[in-house]
Amino acid sequence: MARLRIAETFTSIQGEGQWLGVPSHFIRLSGCSLRCHWCDTPYASWNPEGPMREIAELADEAAGSGVCHVVITGGEPLLFDGVCELTARIESQGQIITIETAGTHYQSVACHLLSVSPKLSHSAPPEDTPGDWRRRHEEARLNIPVMTQLMQQHPHQLKFVVNPEGERNDFDEIDKLLDRLPTVIPERILLMAEGRDPETLHRRERLLAPECIKRGWRLSPRYQIDLFGDTKGT
Repeated sequence: MARLRIAETFTSIQGEGQWLGVPSHFIRLSGCSLRCHWCDTPYASWNPEGPMREIAELADEAAGSGVCHVVITGGEPLLFDGVCELTARIESQGQIITIETAGTHYQSVACHLLSVSPKLSHSAPPEDTPGDWRRRHEEARLNIPVMTQLMQQHPHQLKFVVNPEGERNDFDEIDKLLDRLPTVIPERILLMAEGRDPETLHRRERLLAPECIKRGWRLSPRYQIDLFGDTKGT
């Protein structure tokens, strides 16, 4: 029986993106090929944790959650071959699937919304990070052919983590990346403030709002932080 390492599963409210506020069952796979310095789930990336669980058990748990939407996230869920069987089982149950991914790895998955979060240059870990992770992260954080293939095969949104108080011009970097990808309608492009507490998020969201208005992009909150704080299982 196929198994996946799972950091956590829980049923909550989708706090980000197009399906903001929708009751959803979350399956967080453990393991990632990147090391974003601001990662809010280090237990699924920097220090992957969690047991190996059978895919059939995970699908049964999703079916028993009592909600229609299932979010498969990480870490990086598309690293793992077993995610194809997992999404097929969940889709056969009549549930709607969102996959949250950096768009750097390809899997032939069942997916109703692909939430792609391309990692900008400010995501790089410090130069002295052990394991040569700064170089490895920089080499792996963008994979345009794979991202293009995924976007062509699934309904999608692009979600950019942005720090409007940072030294870099994230908007120029986003524009240059969009020029390399298939055309995305503006309302499918989301800006999400970098931050892990309500005060920081709200301050930066206010700075991002004018840019969204100018470009016709969407501003995505991190509603789960407002509701529950920066904690697991939310």
